[in-house]
Amino acid sequence: MTSKQRAFLRSLAMNEDTILYIGKGGVTPELTKNVSEALAARELIKIGIQQNCLDDPRELASVLSERTKSQVVEIIGRKIVLYKEGMGDDRKIVLPSKAAGK
Repeated sequence: MTSKQRAFLRSLAMNEDTILYIGKGGVTPELTKNVSEALAARELIKIGIQQNCLDDPRELASVLSERTKSQVVEIIGRKIVLYKEGMGDDRKIVLPSKAAGK
């Protein structure tokens, strides 16, 4: 993912609501399943980390992106933004092409 594409996704994420929260249980199989389903439905999701979760946000983002085969767009404080490109004609977000701006 290019920096231009990442910036584009960050701008879209600013208007998104947090749809999932990670609590003191950390990354559970149920949470991973919910994140996968949300990514399939929306492509771009924002996840909040509650105060009772003592895990590092960067580690949580890394684990979630690995398990869901998604990409970490950004981590700001206790918020994680993940992106997973949709398949075929089901794409909801069209990223700027890598050749744009050349």
